[in-house]
Amino acid sequence: MAKQSRNAKTNAVRILDGEGVSYELMTYDVNDGLLDGVSVAEKTGQAVDAVFKTLVTIAGPRVLIVFLVPVAQELDLKKAARAAGVKKLEMLPLKDLTKETGYVRGGCSAVGMKKRYPTFMDQTAELLEQIIVSAGKPGLQMKLAPDDLARVAGAAFYDLVKG
Repeated sequence: MAKQSRNAKTNAVRILDGEGVSYELMTYDVNDGLLDGVSVAEKTGQAVDAVFKTLVTIAGPRVLIVFLVPVAQELDLKKAARAAGVKKLEMLPLKDLTKETGYVRGGCSAVGMKKRYPTFMDQTAELLEQIIVSAGKPGLQMKLAPDDLARVAGAAFYDLVKG
């Protein structure tokens, strides 16, 4: 288990603790306003390919689907729709992110959202011993085994990125 201060106990961290998942927390400075994944990888000294972003899509009225892809890659909405078994996906408007997930931009985690949504992770995660994802607030990342993340988030692995 990771050691953390009380203020690091996000929903995501509490759930990992409750599931007995081994993880490491990493913090980074958010004061420069750079919250994109590539900047987060640089700030935490992690390989860009190991840092994954959480993207929330909408497939219809109130039908949300979550995807995790490497930060330097782009989600292929057609591949993602096929993986999820829906005809079409769009990105959830940013203005709706907090209302639907409980998380804010730059701190959205696939673990601990208000509701449990269908979740899919790019298959490249399976090739890595550990991946880095948001721990539920800007400035806080968690490093853990992709299989542990998939188990806790209920995620399946698919080819999800363009190219």
